[in-house]
Amino acid sequence: MKLGSLKSQSLDGELCVISRDLKTAVKATHLAPNLREAMEKWSQLEGSLQQIYTDLNNGKANGAFAVKESDFHSALPRTWLFADGSAFIYHIRLVRMARKAALPETLTTVPLMYQGECGQFLAPTQDIPQRDFSHGTDFEGEVGVVTDFVPMGVTPEQALKHIKLFVLINDVSLRGLIPEELAGGFGFFQSKPASALSPFAVTADELGAAYKEGRVHLPLNVTFNGEFFGKANAGAMHFHFGQLIAHAAKTRDLAAGTIIGSGTVSNEEQGAGSSCLAEKRMIETIETGAAKTPFMKAGDTVQMEMFGENGQSIFGRISQKVKSV
Repeated sequence: MKLGSLKSQSLDGELCVISRDLKTAVKATHLAPNLREAMEKWSQLEGSLQQIYTDLNNGKANGAFAVKESDFHSALPRTWLFADGSAFIYHIRLVRMARKAALPETLTTVPLMYQGECGQFLAPTQDIPQRDFSHGTDFEGEVGVVTDFVPMGVTPEQALKHIKLFVLINDVSLRGLIPEELAGGFGFFQSKPASALSPFAVTADELGAAYKEGRVHLPLNVTFNGEFFGKANAGAMHFHFGQLIAHAAKTRDLAAGTIIGSGTVSNEEQGAGSSCLAEKRMIETIETGAAKTPFMKAGDTVQMEMFGENGQSIFGRISQKVKSV
């Protein structure tokens, strides 16, 4: 099943069911006004939403309309918690090298995680606002999951059962602000402004055999200014999503609608490219002694998309431009 949030006067948008081919949609506001509230009643609404999805794919849904992705918010325009992990070890090593920071002793045993902005997500086609380009604007391509209510102390195996939806994430980072924030012993905050989600969220069955062992084994296609930038496979996560959720829930319950991010998708195979500028810059530094690729400037564009085995887009596309404000 695929779900989205149609833009409306509400900050949460209107709950919609999206066809498998992303061409048509139908409102489901008679079940819940928005996806955030639907997550709180997931066990009650899942069957009805699935029936709408079946009818829509069979051409039998009343009120169906053509999808225009720019009419949609991020799948969840806002929610209660966005906890972003860093589950790709290769990425951690590179960015730590970039800021001359030591690797944590628990690198392979304890996930890294920070709490990000969740009161607003940029729409997937919305400009990324930037007022000071010395801040080092960067994109980070990630996969994320949306959970129902997760009780404190859940095990990684139990946590996997609480995953209800998957999304893509562009986790916007301001690289120039990160070292100073972390040096103060607190952070991230200023260095992590609003991110964007894919226009559509999907259930695990839409991923087919690509979802196994708590990971999505598909490449994340990233283009920068219209040119290939990366196709790193998201299945290379060291920590799977159940482990990330359990880490987040160690000392607290997680509200329904919580988003857990994978961290920047990263592969050691350099032919796969990268999912953020910082990683590419570090590779350039290692190979040539200096970073050549600049951080984002006004007018730069980034696109992120993931395709299934049938070649169809799964989540729709994140397509953003940097705008000076």
